Amino acid sequence: MSAHEYFIGLLSGTSVDGIDAVVVDFAANPPRLIATHSEPIPDDLRSHILQLCSGQAVSLVTFGETDVALGRLFAQAANSLLSKAGLAAEDILAIGSHGQTVMHHPQGQYPFTLQIGDPNTIACLTGISTVADFRRKDMAAGGQGAPLAPLFHQDYFGSTGKDRAVLNIGGIANITLLVSPRREKTLGFDTGPGNVLMDSWIKARRGLAYDHDGQWAASGEVNRTLLDILMAEPYLQRPAPKSTGRELFNLDWLHSHLQNLPPIAEVDVQATLLALSARSIAESVDWKANGIEEVIVCGGGAHNGALMRALQVHMPETKVLSSATAGLAPDWVEGVAFAWMARKAWLGEAIATGSVTGAGRPCILGGIYEHEPQDSPTLH
Repeated sequence: MSAHEYFIGLLSGTSVDGIDAVVVDFAANPPRLIATHSEPIPDDLRSHILQLCSGQAVSLVTFGETDVALGRLFAQAANSLLSKAGLAAEDILAIGSHGQTVMHHPQGQYPFTLQIGDPNTIACLTGISTVADFRRKDMAAGGQGAPLAPLFHQDYFGSTGKDRAVLNIGGIANITLLVSPRREKTLGFDTGPGNVLMDSWIKARRGLAYDHDGQWAASGEVNRTLLDILMAEPYLQRPAPKSTGRELFNLDWLHSHLQNLPPIAEVDVQATLLALSARSIAESVDWKANGIEEVIVCGGGAHNGALMRALQVHMPETKVLSSATAGLAPDWVEGVAFAWMARKAWLGEAIATGSVTGAGRPCILGGIYEHEPQDSPTLH
């Protein structure tokens, strides 16, 4: 029996501020987080990525070079992680790389999602076979392609005897209602904006990457007129399954509403954006009817004290807790999730995402990009 089952998870989220990298040992139960690393994304590369995300016309050369440049940075993140962990490439069974979403379009005649960060480059520069492109098989099977993390949330945070939900607040927020005596299957969906609008506004107005602890938002006043207008966004009223991204929730969307109102102080806009995130999350689920006792919060939003307090106000009968209280630090939950998905693909195990994404059948998510030809893997 092998003493370890090491997989790496790599992820860059909606905020496009850095790459999260984790080594996870799946021989342990629950899986054990061995090492972590955060690799900053240089400003010039981030600028190219955001250009792709905006839907602006770009040349195929720009697209292709950005894909490869990001693949190299993902590989650098994995190699730095190995160095921190004191591990060699041959110790790792596979890398699970989510990549960077630059477009998510689950509606229309030909739904699609697009992640960049070339996995061939990652496999070659790390010497480790890489599992990537997790979302498109789900879409081909009729799903939304997102969110995918709820199945890992169930595996890690479920089976406690409590009615729990897991709330991931990245750029976009997604919620997972875990299986319990009240519920026969895991349910999950994107609720709407998490940090993306707050981060974009403070970057544009104050030159800061994010609002530390929500302090700027907390110093302002919520503009109720603006909040009601933003809450009228049709996506927020749409039933699950549903998924979204910065294609919808971006500064252009915000400005389209601001231009129809009298001038609002910048700090009050920030306060209103925080209120939008909190309220849209809180109103996405009937917490009392679902009997939710605890909401386990992960992602960058778990560090925003003002947002966490606002959520607790909106959900007075439910405990709002950091995922750290449940054994996994909030910054690394999604990275561990993609290491978990890589292991599933490596073992040839299909994942049933239908109750979350709407896919019509279980699928093996992700393609395997081999470092070199090898026999089919076996794990004991």
